[in-house]
Amino acid sequence: MIRVTKTEEQSLTTVTIEGQLTAESIAIVETCCHQAKSHGNPVELFLRDISAVDQAGEMLLRRLAGKGIRLVARGVYTSYLVQSLTSASSEKDRSALPRNGQHR
Repeated sequence: MIRVTKTEEQSLTTVTIEGQLTAESIAIVETCCHQAKSHGNPVELFLRDISAVDQAGEMLLRRLAGKGIRLVARGVYTSYLVQSLTSASSEKDRSALPRNGQHR
């Protein structure tokens, strides 16, 4: 079960999720984030009181981060998860950059 709320401010839209981010719930989270992004403001996905994230949930978070949605978390597990997903994405981006003037 998941609870999704959306808060719109003048310069930021925050989508907050609570509960379990599993294969059964990713469609609603993804739809809500895409709708929020379509309004043109930056979007932040706040993972609050998340009790479980399965592989499908992790894949969704990676996709959303790759589309420019900022991931924010509360709690030890979800904070670690967000940090590992965003740092892995940053490392992947850095590895695609040319080094010492060489092109890949």
